[in-house]
Amino acid sequence: MAGVEMFPRGFGNVAFVLVAYCFLNFWMGFQVGKARKKYNVPYPTLYAIESENKDANLFNCIQRGHQNSLEHMPMFFLLMVLGGIRHPCACVALGSIYTVTRFFYFTGYSTGDPKNRLTIGKYGLLPLMGLIGCTISFGISLLRGKSLSVVYLSCGFAFLNFPCSSIFSVFMFCV
Repeated sequence: MAGVEMFPRGFGNVAFVLVAYCFLNFWMGFQVGKARKKYNVPYPTLYAIESENKDANLFNCIQRGHQNSLEHMPMFFLLMVLGGIRHPCACVALGSIYTVTRFFYFTGYSTGDPKNRLTIGKYGLLPLMGLIGCTISFGISLLRGKSLSVVYLSCGFAFLNFPCSSIFSVFMFCV
């Protein structure tokens, strides 16, 4: 139980957002598998060649949308976990928004027109910047020598009085 006590209240929700992103990636991988069958692109071919497959662009857009999400996954997970130690509610909100934007990035890309990935998907950079800010805040608190319990107590007001879904608590943790 001592290991659980080192995390602030609300940190468990960070784990749920990470699991949601994993499910999104599973779904995207399934879409790539369906596209492989539909457009006749066998394994281990990563991208289809236009001279060999008339639907190469469609398949490649689906594959690229998934690949791009996989490329961003380690950074997203690291920022969520580290920033979430100091600002769990803000990271849950930002991570949820980021996950939704990745869905729209993928579905837009999957149309075969790469420009469509940017309709809503382009906004994924904003929550990512917020996560970077939360992680920087966590790093600064460590450099100042604050223990996790001191960090928790200094920002515990929002945890005690408002639920993590509250907009107010999200703003409390961003400052």
